[in-house]
Amino acid sequence: MNPHGLFASAAINMGLAFLILSLFSVLKKRPSNASVYYARPLSHRRQIPVHFPSSSLRRFLPSLAWVFRAFRVTEAEILDAHGLDSLVIIRLFKFGIKFFAVCSLVGLVVLLPVNYGAQEVQNGSHFTMDSFTISNVKIGSNRLWVHFACLCFISFYGMFLLYKEYNEILIRRIQQIQKLKHRPDQFTVLVREIPLCIEHKARDCCVDHFFRRHYPNTYYSYQMVYKTEELEESVSQAKSLSRKIEDMRKSCIANKRENRLSLSGLLHGNTSKADSDLLEEKLQALSHKIHQLQRRDMLQKKVAALHCTNTSILLCLRVFSSSILEELAVAFVIFKSRCGAAAAADLQQHSHPLLWITEAAPEARDVSWRNMRVSYRVVPLYRLGVVIAASLLTVFFAIPVTAVQGIAKYEKLKKWFPPASAVQLIPGLSSIVTGFLPSVVLKAFIYIVPFTMFAMAKIAGCIARSKEEIKACNMVFYFLVGNVFFWSVLSGSLLDLIGQFITQPKAIPTHLAGAVSAQADFFVTYILTDGLSGFSLEVLQPGMLIWDILKSCVYGSQRDKSPYLYSFPYFRIIPLVSLSVLIGIVYAVVAPLLLPFLIVYFCLGYVVFVNQIQDVYETTYETCGQYWPYIHHYILLAIILMQITMIGLFGLKLKPAASISTIPLITFTLMFNHYCKMRFLPSFHHYSLLDAAESDEVDEKCGLLELHCENAMHAYCPPGLRPVNFMASESSSTPLVSS
Repeated sequence: MNPHGLFASAAINMGLAFLILSLFSVLKKRPSNASVYYARPLSHRRQIPVHFPSSSLRRFLPSLAWVFRAFRVTEAEILDAHGLDSLVIIRLFKFGIKFFAVCSLVGLVVLLPVNYGAQEVQNGSHFTMDSFTISNVKIGSNRLWVHFACLCFISFYGMFLLYKEYNEILIRRIQQIQKLKHRPDQFTVLVREIPLCIEHKARDCCVDHFFRRHYPNTYYSYQMVYKTEELEESVSQAKSLSRKIEDMRKSCIANKRENRLSLSGLLHGNTSKADSDLLEEKLQALSHKIHQLQRRDMLQKKVAALHCTNTSILLCLRVFSSSILEELAVAFVIFKSRCGAAAAADLQQHSHPLLWITEAAPEARDVSWRNMRVSYRVVPLYRLGVVIAASLLTVFFAIPVTAVQGIAKYEKLKKWFPPASAVQLIPGLSSIVTGFLPSVVLKAFIYIVPFTMFAMAKIAGCIARSKEEIKACNMVFYFLVGNVFFWSVLSGSLLDLIGQFITQPKAIPTHLAGAVSAQADFFVTYILTDGLSGFSLEVLQPGMLIWDILKSCVYGSQRDKSPYLYSFPYFRIIPLVSLSVLIGIVYAVVAPLLLPFLIVYFCLGYVVFVNQIQDVYETTYETCGQYWPYIHHYILLAIILMQITMIGLFGLKLKPAASISTIPLITFTLMFNHYCKMRFLPSFHHYSLLDAAESDEVDEKCGLLELHCENAMHAYCPPGLRPVNFMASESSSTPLVSS
């Protein structure tokens, strides 16, 4: 890529970012867009945190008020209002700012002069990206020891920040767990693979007998999980009918006001009344069916309470009650104390390891009810299928990545494909094609990957939605590392070295090490596109905005707008930002000119996602920072990859002493990783008995333990069996057309 391509990419991305952010600041001031840009405050029925300008002129003037507001938000405010998971995202952006600010200072002050003045480059190539990279240093030059020193500094500084962040997140996690000590999951254990009671032909009595016998002092009660697909479908249909009736009632009231004296208005009102009566009859029938099924569940609970009475009566009641709701081999067992639940969750309950499998229950909001029906024994098969599907997607994705690199390597592409030289007939087009187009095409293909991986993770048998998102994060991250990073480097080098790869296969590692520095210009354009244009589109929410406009055109402006509220997409944000961290770390010593762009990337990302967390996305569950160990792993992997790359580059520059000296650095990094796993990771996977006992003592003094156990019983009731209100009486008592 020539320098004109880099300048074209930078100019286009900065121009697009300025236009998009200006448009966003204008649209955010319009009250009609509040359902898009203030979805979270509206859903919580809170006051919108800004005042819409009364002057029509001020509404159309861009402003930076939302930026200043984002910088005023403190970590304590985010933690209190949105939880530790949201704060982890903000800390990731802060980590990027702190890390790359220091790396940029080292790179621009130390490495850039060393690289640029290391060799007299000819043929006017002073203005290429290679003039500022390690590729410009002479073979065997002692200046490479400066790069080794910077490599050590960046590695140790990165590990220092990682340790500090890990420790702070752990402290906040412990504090958050203590703050949320009323949560039902602290008293609950999920039990899977429950055997069938031969005597009663049911599983619930088996649960009660087992835990009442082995945990007599701490066991409280249990909640079985049922197959409720039919019931949930009925509830969904009833909610849909209720919304239709409510919409018809509102539209008829509006039409009555507009056509009070017109004959057509009366005819339309009579038609609407007939339709609404039919819908209300259907709603009443569905409600009766739902209530009957839920009464059967109440009967089953009463049957469980009668486990010590007449066996024949019990058996008849069980057969009658289970004819509608089928029990699954899964139950939520509630204990009288947190200590009892923590101990039971970590113990093997049976000599057969595939019976009575216990684990800490996820938060009630976090339970993935659809995966409860998946047997624990077949979960490995589900996960194997997901791995195979993800691998096939990775292989398929190599095709567009290779095409993107072909566009970026335009000068080389012309030798292999002469018709491509027609692009030069239009002045300036080649700069746009080589500088801006490749990163845009790659970003467009990448956009669908997180959603595809998340859909795969949903069928992997995870018991919690947070585990589905964490699994999707891992799949997306390794997909991006394999395709966007490694395959971009490999496919870019193939166009240069395809002949040497065939004739000299042993030289592939050396060629790849050199290709990393050759791809620096492409990754600069990728960071610009992902940061400037990508984050700008994220805050603009163009999809929701267009959908809102279409709904307004179809239903009219009189319809009450519901806020477009969605959960925070951890599976999309964490891997993409972690990939940018990886690119920056790997190129910190190789091409320091990339680092200032990353500071802009993380600063803009920080402002955008503080705004999104505050106003747009909802916190649908709270894992108390479970995402950070994976982020830590991603960043540490990037540091190790940087060190391995430098070993290859030092070898390429015929500096074996520097290569050998880097090996102890890698060993130290691996030891640091092992220490962090021992020091921090267990506290993220287990709830300590010490913390549980302290919380139990406080609650016992206040007399709250019994209340928490009762709340846990209600919290883990399956969705289809929860009481629902479809407002049928309200809709039926309010006539659609007055007489």
